[in-house]
Amino acid sequence: MICIIWAATAVASFILLQFVTAPYGRHVKKGWGPQISNKLGWIIMEAPSLLIILYFYLSSDQSPYASLLSLLWIFHYINRTLIYPFRIRTKGKKMPLAIVGSAIFFNCINAGLNGYFLANFESYTLASFSQWNFYLGAALFVFGFFMNQVSDHILIHLRKPGETGYKIPVGFLFKYVSCPNLLGELVQWTGFALIAWNYPAVTFLIWTAANLLPRAIGHHRWYKNTFKEYPKSRKILIPGLW
Repeated sequence: MICIIWAATAVASFILLQFVTAPYGRHVKKGWGPQISNKLGWIIMEAPSLLIILYFYLSSDQSPYASLLSLLWIFHYINRTLIYPFRIRTKGKKMPLAIVGSAIFFNCINAGLNGYFLANFESYTLASFSQWNFYLGAALFVFGFFMNQVSDHILIHLRKPGETGYKIPVGFLFKYVSCPNLLGELVQWTGFALIAWNYPAVTFLIWTAANLLPRAIGHHRWYKNTFKEYPKSRKILIPGLW
């Protein structure tokens, strides 16, 4: 029931974000209260997802399959919490505390649901490693992570040291869509949900989509409004379709 209510909240959030652009990165604007360093904000808001799953992993006797799920989650959030913030070139950029606070709440609920399930309710066996959902989910998780990392690398290195301003990203999947980094993350967590095959993981996927789809729409619109030469054939998120 908790997962159903939380998933319904994600749908409501998705609808709201069709009318309100979250103030982060290029969309930051005044009127959202106090702001802190963009890098510090990333670390603070992503840390709960890492620490909560790590706590449940270390304090419970999980099966090998559940342990793999915990480690995949931890792997992702070590990158998001401890590596990615130090890779981005956002010197002087700020993030509203309101965004940091909402992300902390979001991450605490999602990590709490997934961690508690893996610590207390999982019933995986060694046979789970031979199921179709494990193989397909693992392939999607790895492929999605690869897509996300390559796209992030391109975005991070758009500017040379000391440069400011924005440029049109090119290369890799940017040839086809505006936000392959977000597409990669969606593919990755679709893979995780398939491997996990439980309500908390699906709920987290729904929340991920509710956050990333409006973000992709906003980025695509911003690119088109900012650059007259922006490729007209480039889609938002799905090559050739949308």
